[in-house]
Amino acid sequence: MSKVLFEPKQIVVPGETLAEGMDNLPGEGTFRDGDKIVANVLGLMNVKGRLISLIPLSGKYKPKRDDVIIGRVTDIASKGWIVNINCAYHAMITLKDATSDFIPKDANLSKYYDVGDYVLAKIVKVTSQNLIDLSMRDPRFKKLDGGRLIEINTTKVPRVIGKAASMISMIKEKTGCRIFVGQNGLVWLKGEPKGENVAAEAILKIERESHLSGLTDQIEKFIVKSLK
Repeated sequence: MSKVLFEPKQIVVPGETLAEGMDNLPGEGTFRDGDKIVANVLGLMNVKGRLISLIPLSGKYKPKRDDVIIGRVTDIASKGWIVNINCAYHAMITLKDATSDFIPKDANLSKYYDVGDYVLAKIVKVTSQNLIDLSMRDPRFKKLDGGRLIEINTTKVPRVIGKAASMISMIKEKTGCRIFVGQNGLVWLKGEPKGENVAAEAILKIERESHLSGLTDQIEKFIVKSLK
Protein backbone atom coordinates (compact mmCIF):
# COMPACT_ATOMS: atom_id res chain seq x y z
CA MET A 1 0.00 0.00 0.00
CA SER A 2 1.35 3.43 -0.97
CA LYS A 3 2.00 6.15 1.57
CA VAL A 4 2.42 9.91 0.99
CA LEU A 5 4.87 11.29 3.55
CA PHE A 6 4.23 15.06 3.27
CA GLU A 7 1.16 17.27 3.44
CA PRO A 8 0.29 19.58 0.52
CA LYS A 9 2.21 22.90 0.57
CA GLN A 10 4.89 21.56 2.92
CA ILE A 11 8.39 22.68 1.94
CA VAL A 12 10.67 19.83 0.90
CA VAL A 13 14.33 19.76 -0.12
CA PRO A 14 16.09 17.74 -2.84
CA GLY A 15 16.63 14.12 -1.86
CA GLU A 16 13.68 13.82 0.52
CA THR A 17 11.34 10.87 -0.02
CA LEU A 18 7.85 12.17 -0.76
CA ALA A 19 5.95 8.90 -1.10
CA GLU A 20 6.48 5.16 -0.84
CA GLY A 21 4.78 2.49 -2.97
CA MET A 22 3.80 2.24 -6.62
CA ASP A 23 0.29 3.74 -6.53
CA ASN A 24 1.50 7.34 -6.97
CA LEU A 25 3.14 8.85 -10.05
CA PRO A 26 6.15 11.23 -10.10
CA GLY A 27 5.45 14.67 -11.56
CA GLU A 28 7.42 17.88 -12.11
CA GLY A 29 10.34 18.31 -9.71
CA THR A 30 10.35 14.64 -8.62
CA PHE A 31 11.72 11.29 -9.79
CA ARG A 32 11.16 7.62 -8.98
CA ASP A 33 13.80 5.64 -7.11
CA GLY A 34 12.61 2.05 -6.82
CA ASP A 35 9.26 2.19 -5.04
CA LYS A 36 9.87 5.73 -3.75
CA ILE A 37 9.13 9.17 -5.20
CA VAL A 38 11.95 11.58 -4.37
CA ALA A 39 12.24 15.40 -4.51
CA ASN A 40 14.57 16.76 -7.17
CA VAL A 41 14.20 20.49 -6.34
CA LEU A 42 13.45 22.77 -3.40
CA GLY A 43 9.69 23.28 -3.51
CA LEU A 44 6.18 22.95 -2.14
CA MET A 45 4.50 19.55 -2.02
CA ASN A 46 1.62 19.26 -4.49
CA VAL A 47 -0.70 16.24 -4.73
CA LYS A 48 -3.28 15.96 -7.50
CA GLY A 49 -4.95 12.58 -7.65
CA ARG A 50 -2.16 10.03 -7.99
CA LEU A 51 0.33 12.61 -9.29
CA ILE A 52 2.93 14.00 -6.89
CA SER A 53 4.82 17.10 -8.00
CA LEU A 54 6.66 20.08 -6.54
CA ILE A 55 6.08 23.79 -7.03
CA PRO A 56 9.66 25.16 -7.24
CA LEU A 57 10.70 27.84 -4.75
CA SER A 58 13.67 28.95 -6.82
CA GLY A 59 14.87 28.73 -10.39
CA LYS A 60 16.09 30.67 -13.42
CA TYR A 61 13.81 31.94 -16.16
CA LYS A 62 13.31 29.60 -19.12
CA PRO A 63 11.89 31.48 -22.13
CA LYS A 64 8.71 30.05 -23.65
CA ARG A 65 6.64 31.09 -26.64
CA ASP A 66 3.73 33.43 -25.73
CA ASP A 67 5.38 34.58 -22.47
CA VAL A 68 4.93 38.30 -21.82
CA ILE A 69 8.24 39.67 -20.58
CA ILE A 70 9.99 42.90 -19.63
CA GLY A 71 13.36 43.42 -21.29
CA ARG A 72 16.08 46.04 -21.63
CA VAL A 73 17.43 47.11 -25.03
CA THR A 74 21.19 46.51 -24.99
CA ASP A 75 22.15 47.13 -28.63
CA ILE A 76 20.79 48.25 -31.99
CA ALA A 77 21.57 46.17 -35.07
CA SER A 78 20.77 46.67 -38.74
CA LYS A 79 17.77 44.33 -38.51
CA GLY A 80 16.41 45.42 -35.14
CA TRP A 81 17.10 45.57 -31.41
CA ILE A 82 18.96 43.20 -29.07
CA VAL A 83 17.14 42.79 -25.74
CA ASN A 84 18.24 41.39 -22.37
CA ILE A 85 15.30 39.35 -21.03
CA ASN A 86 16.83 38.30 -17.68
CA CYS A 87 18.12 34.91 -18.78
CA ALA A 88 21.26 33.40 -20.28
CA TYR A 89 20.17 34.27 -23.84
CA HIS A 90 19.38 37.60 -25.45
CA ALA A 91 16.30 38.19 -27.58
CA MET A 92 15.69 40.10 -30.81
CA ILE A 93 12.99 42.54 -31.88
CA THR A 94 13.07 42.60 -35.69
CA LEU A 95 11.89 45.59 -37.68
CA LYS A 96 8.71 43.80 -38.76
CA ASP A 97 7.79 42.96 -35.14
CA ALA A 98 8.77 46.26 -33.52
CA THR A 99 5.60 48.19 -34.25
CA SER A 100 2.45 48.09 -36.33
CA ASP A 101 3.79 51.18 -38.16
CA PHE A 102 6.03 50.92 -41.24
CA ILE A 103 9.73 51.50 -40.49
CA PRO A 104 11.75 52.80 -43.49
CA LYS A 105 15.06 51.07 -44.22
CA ASP A 106 17.05 54.25 -43.54
CA ALA A 107 15.22 55.09 -40.29
CA ASN A 108 17.11 56.05 -37.14
CA LEU A 109 16.14 53.01 -35.04
CA SER A 110 17.07 54.74 -31.76
CA LYS A 111 14.02 56.98 -32.23
CA TYR A 112 11.86 53.89 -31.71
CA TYR A 113 13.81 52.09 -28.97
CA ASP A 114 17.16 53.24 -27.68
CA VAL A 115 19.84 51.42 -25.71
CA GLY A 116 18.74 51.33 -22.07
CA ASP A 117 15.01 51.46 -22.83
CA TYR A 118 12.77 48.91 -21.09
CA VAL A 119 10.01 47.30 -23.13
CA LEU A 120 7.00 45.11 -22.46
CA ALA A 121 6.93 42.48 -25.21
CA LYS A 122 5.76 38.99 -26.13
CA ILE A 123 7.96 36.02 -27.03
CA VAL A 124 6.86 34.73 -30.43
CA LYS A 125 9.63 32.22 -31.16
CA VAL A 126 12.22 30.17 -29.24
CA THR A 127 14.40 27.89 -31.38
CA SER A 128 16.35 24.80 -30.34
CA GLN A 129 19.48 26.98 -30.60
CA ASN A 130 17.96 29.40 -28.07
CA LEU A 131 17.33 32.15 -30.62
CA ILE A 132 14.48 34.21 -29.19
CA ASP A 133 12.23 36.59 -31.13
CA LEU A 134 10.00 39.21 -29.51
CA SER A 135 6.99 41.08 -30.86
CA MET A 136 5.55 44.47 -29.94
CA ARG A 137 2.95 44.75 -32.70
CA ASP A 138 0.04 44.35 -30.28
CA PRO A 139 -1.09 47.67 -28.68
CA ARG A 140 -0.65 46.07 -25.23
CA PHE A 141 3.11 46.02 -25.71
CA LYS A 142 5.10 49.22 -25.39
CA LYS A 143 8.16 51.05 -24.22
CA LEU A 144 8.02 51.57 -20.46
CA ASP A 145 8.68 55.23 -19.64
CA GLY A 146 9.69 56.27 -16.13
CA GLY A 147 8.54 54.24 -13.15
CA ARG A 148 10.74 51.74 -11.35
CA LEU A 149 11.75 48.14 -11.84
CA ILE A 150 12.09 45.34 -9.29
CA GLU A 151 13.14 41.73 -9.78
CA ILE A 152 11.53 38.65 -8.23
CA ASN A 153 12.17 34.95 -8.58
CA THR A 154 10.41 33.72 -11.71
CA THR A 155 8.78 30.85 -9.80
CA LYS A 156 6.91 33.44 -7.68
CA VAL A 157 5.35 35.25 -10.65
CA PRO A 158 2.08 33.23 -10.55
CA ARG A 159 1.70 34.05 -6.84
CA VAL A 160 2.24 37.77 -7.46
CA ILE A 161 -0.36 37.75 -10.24
CA GLY A 162 -2.82 35.53 -8.34
CA LYS A 163 -5.76 33.49 -9.58
CA ALA A 164 -7.51 35.38 -12.40
CA ALA A 165 -5.08 38.26 -11.66
CA SER A 166 -6.73 38.78 -8.25
CA MET A 167 -3.55 39.64 -6.33
CA ILE A 168 -2.01 42.10 -8.77
CA SER A 169 -5.40 43.75 -9.43
CA MET A 170 -5.82 44.34 -5.71
CA ILE A 171 -2.33 45.88 -5.43
CA LYS A 172 -3.03 48.19 -8.38
CA GLU A 173 -6.36 49.30 -6.93
CA LYS A 174 -5.07 49.93 -3.40
CA THR A 175 -1.86 51.74 -4.40
CA GLY A 176 -3.07 53.53 -7.54
CA CYS A 177 -0.09 52.20 -9.50
CA ARG A 178 0.24 50.92 -13.01
CA ILE A 179 2.01 47.55 -12.79
CA PHE A 180 3.26 45.09 -15.37
CA VAL A 181 4.58 41.69 -14.26
CA GLY A 182 6.86 39.91 -16.73
CA GLN A 183 7.03 36.12 -16.79
CA ASN A 184 10.80 36.59 -16.62
CA GLY A 185 10.64 37.96 -13.07
CA LEU A 186 10.88 41.69 -13.83
CA VAL A 187 8.11 43.92 -12.49
CA TRP A 188 7.54 47.52 -13.61
CA LEU A 189 5.63 49.96 -11.39
CA LYS A 190 4.61 53.58 -11.85
CA GLY A 191 2.57 55.78 -9.53
CA GLU A 192 2.79 58.36 -6.79
CA PRO A 193 6.01 57.89 -4.76
CA LYS A 194 4.33 56.51 -1.62
CA GLY A 195 2.02 54.18 -3.53
CA GLU A 196 4.91 53.02 -5.69
CA ASN A 197 7.03 52.22 -2.62
CA VAL A 198 4.21 50.34 -0.90
CA ALA A 199 3.41 48.37 -4.06
CA ALA A 200 7.06 47.36 -4.41
CA GLU A 201 7.24 46.32 -0.74
CA ALA A 202 4.03 44.30 -1.12
CA ILE A 203 5.34 42.43 -4.17
CA LEU A 204 8.62 41.60 -2.42
CA LYS A 205 6.62 40.46 0.61
CA ILE A 206 4.64 38.09 -1.62
CA GLU A 207 7.92 36.72 -2.97
CA ARG A 208 9.18 35.99 0.55
CA GLU A 209 5.90 34.59 1.87
CA SER A 210 4.46 32.89 -1.23
CA HIS A 211 4.12 29.56 0.62
CA LEU A 212 1.66 30.96 3.17
CA SER A 213 -2.10 30.51 2.87
CA GLY A 214 -4.49 33.48 3.05
CA LEU A 215 -1.80 35.66 1.52
CA THR A 216 -4.11 37.98 -0.42
CA ASP A 217 -5.86 39.16 2.76
CA GLN A 218 -2.52 39.62 4.52
CA ILE A 219 -1.11 41.68 1.65
CA GLU A 220 -4.24 43.85 1.50
CA LYS A 221 -3.97 44.59 5.23
CA PHE A 222 -0.26 45.34 4.82
CA ILE A 223 -0.98 47.84 2.02
CA VAL A 224 -3.81 49.58 3.86
CA LYS A 225 -1.67 49.94 6.98
CA SER A 226 1.39 51.14 5.03
CA LEU A 227 -0.58 53.82 3.20
CA LYS A 228 -1.91 55.46 6.35
